[in-house]
Amino acid sequence: MNAVAGIFVGGRGERMGGAAKGLLAGPDGRPIIESLRDMLTGLGLEVVLVGRDPRYDALRLQAVDDEPGGIGPLGGLIGLLRHAGDRLAMAIACDMPFVDAPLVGRLLGAPPAPVVAPRRGSLWEPLFARYEPAKVLTAARARASGGQRSLQGLLDDVEAREFPLSEEEWPRLRDWDTPSDRST
Repeated sequence: MNAVAGIFVGGRGERMGGAAKGLLAGPDGRPIIESLRDMLTGLGLEVVLVGRDPRYDALRLQAVDDEPGGIGPLGGLIGLLRHAGDRLAMAIACDMPFVDAPLVGRLLGAPPAPVVAPRRGSLWEPLFARYEPAKVLTAARARASGGQRSLQGLLDDVEAREFPLSEEEWPRLRDWDTPSDRST
């Protein structure tokens, strides 16, 4: 498939005591990021890290810098979209240990739209989403230069399409933000 998957590793993991969340052992006993990498490459995607953290160097994956740095996930998304060029870009958080190939495949195969992402109520899930760089990069850069860092606002601005999930699929997007998340 002509797409790139960016695994976002730039967060500080403060609520996890500063842990590199992608290196936490997932349900299969392996680091979450290794399981994600293997699943995504198995689907034929180029996999890159979004953000730089030397704790991930042993993975030997290309890292894409935030553009600009210091503005949170929007900077990472801009870097990923620029790197993807004319390919589809998939954004995924490094702390989602339950995402699986069927769900990713369904997202990648969704009908064309600038962004396709799950939505619960009024909130998008921008770090499990598919982006068309040519339709989103300019808007993302404009938001960044205007001091607007919200990915929620970006998805609203570009008229993202909702990716419907069943009640059985929603738990696959559960992330690990705090130590108690790992026990549920």
